[in-house]
Amino acid sequence: MTDISKEREHIEEIDKKMAALFEERMKVAENIGKYKIEHGLKIFDPTREKELLEKNGKNISDIDLRPYYIMFMQSVMDISKRYQHKLMEGAKVAYSGIEGAFASIAAGKIFPDANRVSFNSFKEAYNAVDAGTCDMAVLPIENSSAGEVGQVMDLMYEGNLYINGVYSLKVSQNLLGLKGSKLSDIKKVVSHPQALEQCADYISDHDFTIEQASNTARAAKEVFDKGDKTVAAIASRETAEIYNLSVLDHDINGASTNTTRFAVFSKSRESIVSSENLSSYILMFTVKNEAGGLAEAISVIGKHGYSMRVLRSRPLKNAAFQYYFYVEVEGKLSSKEGADMLKELDRHCITLKVLGSYAIENE
Repeated sequence: MTDISKEREHIEEIDKKMAALFEERMKVAENIGKYKIEHGLKIFDPTREKELLEKNGKNISDIDLRPYYIMFMQSVMDISKRYQHKLMEGAKVAYSGIEGAFASIAAGKIFPDANRVSFNSFKEAYNAVDAGTCDMAVLPIENSSAGEVGQVMDLMYEGNLYINGVYSLKVSQNLLGLKGSKLSDIKKVVSHPQALEQCADYISDHDFTIEQASNTARAAKEVFDKGDKTVAAIASRETAEIYNLSVLDHDINGASTNTTRFAVFSKSRESIVSSENLSSYILMFTVKNEAGGLAEAISVIGKHGYSMRVLRSRPLKNAAFQYYFYVEVEGKLSSKEGADMLKELDRHCITLKVLGSYAIENE
């Protein structure tokens, strides 16, 4: 017959060992949390978590016990994430605009526990991270309808920060007016140039005049402050609630799949990419202004088996009619093939910059 008192003593001994290991594990989780803040990474990485659960489950030889161990490990991981979220409360995330701007919404979704810090421009938000007053910045780099965000692209090329994450936010533009106003009252709309472009067909159909604002949330605040029923803002539904405006019309952007990609900028570049997690690297370079210069550079990328997800050009500010190029290359550059590709590409470029990498979202 089993001596239950001895079994209980045995469990207590095991629990003591587990308590020591738990404390050790949480110290490591704390270090990982600090790393994530320094590199501008999200706390929760579902792909990494799934990999760990599958890998750790194989450590249990008893098939009947394996699902219970996976449940146990899931609980441990949830506790670690909770602890890391607590650490994130002290982090500062810069964005351009004011509360209700799409960048503010994106920053809140990516870093729900961090302190969001508003700046008047993309450059000010970027420089706050470069100067160390903020830990990371969330800035838009591309919209599916209006294209690239040129000012941010130029900051990426000229600046010192790295990108360790790119996240997509579905953007729904709405027509916001004063309480009591009607759609038929509106004569003029105010918004950020990209929002105006996204809603160009709607604006034309209603014969509205336009006025540009530094961002969508400021446009909404301006409408509220002016108190003119003939003026409306194009902005998010969240902004209407913040500035006590009415949604006169919703989803007015031309494309139903209107999406903006936001990049997370930090001073340190992430070097650890999960082996199971397909990634994309961001490169920026210039080539000699001669026939075939760009073609030769691009051919190097394909020659080594890498495909380009994105290729675009931007004019150099200090050289008339010369350009730098922005490329997103799909695959791993940490391999020997990647190192060889970069080495050969460098020979065809005047300048070459590896800006960072990000995990490709499921599409």
